[in-house]
Amino acid sequence: MKFCQHCAGPVSHLIPQGDDRHRHYCPDCDIVFYQNPRNVVGTVPVSGDGRVLLCKRGIEPRHGKWTLPAGFMENGESTHAGAVRETMEEAGARIELGQRTLYTLFNLPQINQVYLLFRASILEADLGFTEETQEVNLFTEAEIPWTEIAFPVVKITLEHFFRDVEKQRFPVRMFDVTRAGKELDVRLISES
Repeated sequence: MKFCQHCAGPVSHLIPQGDDRHRHYCPDCDIVFYQNPRNVVGTVPVSGDGRVLLCKRGIEPRHGKWTLPAGFMENGESTHAGAVRETMEEAGARIELGQRTLYTLFNLPQINQVYLLFRASILEADLGFTEETQEVNLFTEAEIPWTEIAFPVVKITLEHFFRDVEKQRFPVRMFDVTRAGKELDVRLISES
């Protein structure tokens, strides 16, 4: 950020009084511009026969790879409403979120994102494609194209999901994801 969005004056990058981080600051307006993590919300949509719905990405990043339906939460939207909307937009699926449906939460501080994935039941699905999605399909665990999964958080969520289906126990898990060079470090922080 080089210029203030209010007065178009030059913006400084400093640690404001009482803060501990560098922030963009407009001295003319006396405004601090905070940049906060973006929430990505989505679902693990499951059909009545236990298959999981995945979308083949029609956009970057990871064009042509498979993922769970998810996307950025909008202002004025709850996490649940965002997850339902993203599932409809990306997969054409109408879903239901029951009680205690938060399933996995991933903190990705290096890219300023937090992923929240919810378990969902598919009520109705139009398995076609959308602007963002090349293909939508339902998969058993054996049918999932594991080597073609778009994001590590999706693969981790699916691996836990199928283990949890066997136990019929679905705890909420929180992970911290960091990168050291090319290596990804995924640490389970809590499980309840």
